[in-house]
Amino acid sequence: MKKRAVKEIVLGTIGTGPIVRSILAGVARTDGIRLGAVYSRSQEKGRALASEHNVEKVCTDLTDLMHDSEVNFIYIASPNNLHFPQAHLALSHGKHVLCEKPLTPEKEQLETLSRLADEQGLLLLEAVPTPYLPNFQLLKKHLPRVGRIRLVLCNYSQYSSRYDALLAGKLPNVFSLDHAGGCLQDINYYNIYLNVALFGEPRDAVYYPNRRTGQADTSGVMMMQYDDFVSSCAAAKDTWGENQVLIEGEQGYIQVKGGSNGLAEIRVVTRSADKTFNEQPDPDRWFYEIQEITRLILAQKYDILARNMTITRSVIGVMEKARLAAGIVFTTKS
Repeated sequence: MKKRAVKEIVLGTIGTGPIVRSILAGVARTDGIRLGAVYSRSQEKGRALASEHNVEKVCTDLTDLMHDSEVNFIYIASPNNLHFPQAHLALSHGKHVLCEKPLTPEKEQLETLSRLADEQGLLLLEAVPTPYLPNFQLLKKHLPRVGRIRLVLCNYSQYSSRYDALLAGKLPNVFSLDHAGGCLQDINYYNIYLNVALFGEPRDAVYYPNRRTGQADTSGVMMMQYDDFVSSCAAAKDTWGENQVLIEGEQGYIQVKGGSNGLAEIRVVTRSADKTFNEQPDPDRWFYEIQEITRLILAQKYDILARNMTITRSVIGVMEKARLAAGIVFTTKS
């Protein structure tokens, strides 16, 4: 079915965490999109978020948000296990969906949502900054300069604010199998996404996780085999480290600073030159994400949005297969 045109994006948000505030900061700076309503199970948290953006509507019942005739887009930033049922509910009520990564933990769930969105003429999009960053296009442009690629090394280490709670015997959602948590689903997603966006789906992928007994992974390395090269994607929520990407070829290498989801700076080193490029003067990656997604939606550039969803589909498929082979099985379907 033909996609329903959108003249203005009016968001209804699910979630009140830091990522929601980062996204809404980008919304506030972008024409053609605005916050219309906030959903939270906590009236107090919902009211606090809404007041920051001068919005009156606060819902503590998801059905009320879905029945809001002004809201046409639902932005989902809830625990991973809730992405599928909440996105399904939104699409069933005629709302477009923008959902935080991973859009779903399982590829079958994504296919179900995609079919529903197509039947309804609705947009189903994943909120991941990488393909919307100006430096991503810059990176693709300069890739040929390093020749035949032989090795890719990605590292994203970010000591989690919830890791100490895990060490103390508690089980935060981000590390819970019930909530489809873990490092692979969280920050290593960005590493794998960048690889698939640049090079396509790997021939094979194996995940080596660090896990606490019976729980999700706190860190790990995904080894991805391509026809001509190997990519190592390391990520950790239990260590500190430098976030960068190295793409090494026969004629030189590219160093990406700021991690696979920020692409803050692109350094290209060849036998004859060493140059650094940056077309992102603003350090706020979520601003670029929201600005570009809004532009594409309002301009009805559905082919570009569909291409990005193809990347999402591949990433989720690769991750699910490797995760299950590593023995990480989520204990809930909803």
